[in-house]
Amino acid sequence: MKPMLINALLIIALCSAGLVVFVYLMQDRMIYFPFHQIEQTPRDIGLEFEDLTITTPDREKINAWFIPAPNARAVLLFCHGNAGNISHRLDLLRMLNSLSLSVLLFDYRGYGKSSGKPSEQGTYQDAEAAWDYLRNRRATPPARIIVFGESIGGAVAVELALRRQVGGLVLLAGFTSLPELGQQLYPWLPVKLLAKYRYASLEKIRSITCPKLIIHSPEDEIVPFHHGRKLFEQACAPKEFLEIRGGHNEGFLVSGDVFIGGMKIFFDKYGF
Repeated sequence: MKPMLINALLIIALCSAGLVVFVYLMQDRMIYFPFHQIEQTPRDIGLEFEDLTITTPDREKINAWFIPAPNARAVLLFCHGNAGNISHRLDLLRMLNSLSLSVLLFDYRGYGKSSGKPSEQGTYQDAEAAWDYLRNRRATPPARIIVFGESIGGAVAVELALRRQVGGLVLLAGFTSLPELGQQLYPWLPVKLLAKYRYASLEKIRSITCPKLIIHSPEDEIVPFHHGRKLFEQACAPKEFLEIRGGHNEGFLVSGDVFIGGMKIFFDKYGF
């Protein structure tokens, strides 16, 4: 083999190895996009709320908001997506609260005013701490706690439904697992081999027995529609699927009454 060709192949190999190492080391920044400044509060949209600090088992301080609803049918524990913070969920919060749901919305460690640095196990612990707050500080019966997760928060919600008793589980634009999603987004990289975090909802959801509502849009440009369908197909009964329209981040707004109506039908059907 000619020396120039050998050198070219060596350079390609070194560059490829360097890219792999870079991706492995930087994947936290590729997964989590926290924003620290709280830009609005529920009061800015006419909702009263309590500003809370919840301590996790590993002593992180998690910021949360509790938004009550008159004659609430249940309490919805809201696990948000991987970007921004709780102040960027006010449109969705208002829609959920309008369904006669009290809402506990919390920021993962490293997001908003919460201490620490995000990680897979850290997000799970944060959700557990939020559940423990509802049980121990507000005496909420587990059967009246509905866990709601959007995007990566869906994986957090699935894990919480395994670790704690909940009355219902709602997933909006959730994925089957982070490595599977990453491999589809970056097909030229060995994502499944490099992934530090799994967020493997597909293999967990079959063990969750509470009523489940899977919500997804065929127009989702980040998490393909088949992820939602796979989660639904793998889940055991009781389960429902709600197809909405719109992209990953605004589907609930684009769908409007379809989203709200589908949620209400689910809550009514399962006695919330």
